[in-house]
Amino acid sequence: MKTYWRSILGDHLILNISVFLIITLLSSCQPEEYEQANIILVITDDQGYGDLGCHGNPYIKTPTIDEFSGEAVNFSNFHVSTTCAPTRGALMTGRHTNRLNVFHTISGRSLLFEDEVILPQVLAANGYSTGMFGKWHLGDNYPFRPEDRGFQEVVRHGGGGITQGPDYWGNDYFDDHYWHNSVPEQYEGYCTDVFFEEAMRFIEENKDGPFFCYISTNAPHGPLNISKEYVDLYAGVDEVPDKYKRFYGMITNIDDNFRRLREKMDALEITDNTILIFMTDNGTAGGNKVYDGGLRGKKGSEYEGGHRVPFMIRWPDGELTGGREIDKLVAHYDLLPTMVDLLGLEFTENKPLDGMSFKSLLDGDDDKWPNRILYMDTQRLQNLVKGRHYTVMDKDWRLVNGNELYNVTEDLGQTNDIYSEHPDVVERLAEGYELWWTSIMSEGPNERYAYIKAGTPYENPVRVSAHDMLTGNAGQSWHQYGAAQAAQAAGRWKIEIAEKGKYSISLRRFPRESGLAIDALFPAAEECYEVERSMPASTFDGFTKAFLYIADLKQNKNIAKGVEEVVFTANLSAGKFDMEARLLDEEGRMYPAYYIYIEKL
Repeated sequence: MKTYWRSILGDHLILNISVFLIITLLSSCQPEEYEQANIILVITDDQGYGDLGCHGNPYIKTPTIDEFSGEAVNFSNFHVSTTCAPTRGALMTGRHTNRLNVFHTISGRSLLFEDEVILPQVLAANGYSTGMFGKWHLGDNYPFRPEDRGFQEVVRHGGGGITQGPDYWGNDYFDDHYWHNSVPEQYEGYCTDVFFEEAMRFIEENKDGPFFCYISTNAPHGPLNISKEYVDLYAGVDEVPDKYKRFYGMITNIDDNFRRLREKMDALEITDNTILIFMTDNGTAGGNKVYDGGLRGKKGSEYEGGHRVPFMIRWPDGELTGGREIDKLVAHYDLLPTMVDLLGLEFTENKPLDGMSFKSLLDGDDDKWPNRILYMDTQRLQNLVKGRHYTVMDKDWRLVNGNELYNVTEDLGQTNDIYSEHPDVVERLAEGYELWWTSIMSEGPNERYAYIKAGTPYENPVRVSAHDMLTGNAGQSWHQYGAAQAAQAAGRWKIEIAEKGKYSISLRRFPRESGLAIDALFPAAEECYEVERSMPASTFDGFTKAFLYIADLKQNKNIAKGVEEVVFTANLSAGKFDMEARLLDEEGRMYPAYYIYIEKL
C-alpha cells in the first residue's frame, strides 16, 4: 500500500481523491455511540525550554505550568523544528516538515500540501468535535485554512503572527479582528485571553465529548505587546532586561490563562477524561539571554536550544500523572501516531509517517524504546538545500552540520566538540543523514508547490498577500509594516484557477478593510506602553503603474491618484498558473502588490 501511495505522489487530483476516500472510510467505521477521551493541546510560540520555572528559571513566574509539570508526565528530550510553521506541519501530519512544503515561514513555503491527512481530520473521522484557536501558520487561503483541514470551529489570526501581512489590518494584540470560521470578527481583550476564552467556550459547548481543542497562542512571539500589569511583575528584577520583562510578562499571562483553563475543566468535571498537553513550538526567541536552561542556541538554531522544548501530558483516567520524567528521544511528528495508538483510533496512512507512537513510554515500558536517529534542520529558503543548518540526533549524540559532534548525555550545553575522537559515531550518523535526505528528496519537495485556489465556493473573493509570494528576497514585503513603508521585492504566486470563467483581479497596497488608497500617507501609530512596536508611517506615494500577469493575461494599467485598487478583468481558463502582480513607481522600480483580491464573477 505504501509503495502504491509513493508511486502516485505528485498526482494532485488522485491524491485529493485519496484523502477524501480515507476520511470517508474512517467515518464509516465508527460505532454510533462510544466514549472517548477529550484532547486539549496548548502550544505557545517562541517560548523555549528554559522559559519555565519548573525547568530551573529563577526569574520567570509560571506557577500554574510548574504545578502542572509536577502532576503530568514530562518529556525532557522532546524535539520540534527550529521555527514556527515547520513545527506545526510536522505536529499535524506525523511527517517531517521538509516533505510538506512547510520548510519556511513565508514565501509560499509555509502552505501545508492539501493531500496530507492531518490530526483534526483523523479525529473528526473518529467522531470528535474539533476546534482551533490562535495561530495556524499553515495557510490563510483555501484549501490550506484550518477550517478546510478538519477543524469545525476556528478563531485565528492571519499568517505567522499578529501584525503580519495576512493578518487583519491594524491588529496589535488588543481588541483585534480575528477570523471566525472564515469571517473576520472583532474581539475585546488581549489576544491570548481571547484565544483561551473562545477555546473554553468551545470546550463547554462540547463537554459531553469527545472533542479536540487546539490552543495555539501567538504569544510570546514578537512584537512583545503586553499590558503594563504583566511587565510590572518583573519590576526590580535587575537580571531581566526591560525587553525580556515584556517577553516574560507575555508568558506569565499564558500561565494565568492555563490556570483558567484548568479551573474550567474542573468545573465541567472533564479533567479526568481529558488528555491535556502543554508544549512550545521551537527554541526561545531570546529568553536564553536571561536563562538558557543549560542549552546552547535559540529559535532557528541547529543546536539543542533551537529545538528541544517542554512537552507535558496529563490524563488521569489513563494514569498519566505524577510528575514522572521520560528522557527518551521523541519528536513532534510522534504525536499523531501516539494519539492514534493511545486512543485506538481508526487511521490508515496515505503516506509513510516519520513519527512513531510513544505509548509504550507513557505506559512505563522504556526498555524496548529503540535508539532512533532523528533529523532537524533550518531551511528558510525557496528550495531545500542539503547540508543546511542541520543536526542528526540519537539518544546520546548530536552530529551538527556534519563537522561537529557532541555527547549530550555528558555535555548538554554542547561546549565540547569531540568530532575527531569518535569517527565511528560520525560515520554512523552521517550515513543516517544521507539515507534520510534521499528519502526526503524522493518525494520531490523542490519540484512541488502549494497552489492557492481561486474560483471556488469556499473562498470568493480570495484575499492573497505578499506573505505567500515566492521570492528569495522578500525583505519586509511579507509584513503589514512593509506595505506601510513600501518595501521593495519581486516574485510570483502559485494560483490555481479552479473553474473557467470571468474573473476580476484587484491589486492593492493595503487590504480592503483598511480603506486606504494606494498612495495614502499617514503618520506612525501613536505610541503607547503596551505596544512595543506599532504601525510605522507611510511616507511614499509614488506608485504610477500596476502590472499583472496570469495565464494568458499580461497587462499594465496606470494608477490614478487616490484609488484604493487597480482592477483587471479577464476570462481565465481553469489550470495552475504563476501569477505576477506588481506596483511600479515613475522610475520603474518594482514593488509587490502587497494585497490581491481574486474574484470569480
